[in-house]
Amino acid sequence: MIVIFLVLAAQYERWIMPLGVLLVVPFAIFGAMTAIIFRGLPQDIYFQIGLLVLVGLSAKNAILIVQFCTERRNQGHSATDAALEAARIRFRPILMTSLAFVAGVIPLVIATGAGAAARHSIGTGVIGGMLGATLLAPFFVPLFYVLLDRLAEWCRRWRARVLNVPAQTGPENPKRAT
Repeated sequence: MIVIFLVLAAQYERWIMPLGVLLVVPFAIFGAMTAIIFRGLPQDIYFQIGLLVLVGLSAKNAILIVQFCTERRNQGHSATDAALEAARIRFRPILMTSLAFVAGVIPLVIATGAGAAARHSIGTGVIGGMLGATLLAPFFVPLFYVLLDRLAEWCRRWRARVLNVPAQTGPENPKRAT
């Protein structure tokens, strides 16, 4: 999570926007835990490996939305307009890639024979987590983006007021004045 945060902070050139991406990970973990409990499987090392996969895949879906929002903000759109447009336009690609991944993992869930318990644990956790993240992320990531953007704006204005320096616009939108 720390590595993902640092890479995203470097990509967005801001410290706060990676949080919008990482706040999706609990949805994936919740979905994975629900699926494992529902099937009565143990939370073993294989399930934990599946959780690592989920961190990357759920973050990838959130990155699609946040990146689109950031591009629209750079073009001068408001955070709300950018988030709504990103959620609308990126919903289909997120849904298609996630469902394709879920379909690819189904053989792990229905595996038989030697090592089937490990496959069940990984497959069930990953499918549950991807479904949870896919169903919730398109609604919450834009919300997180707008809230974090407003928090960043407030921090810039507060810092400018306290330090008596002119407020600087963020690197994501040099056209926008605070």
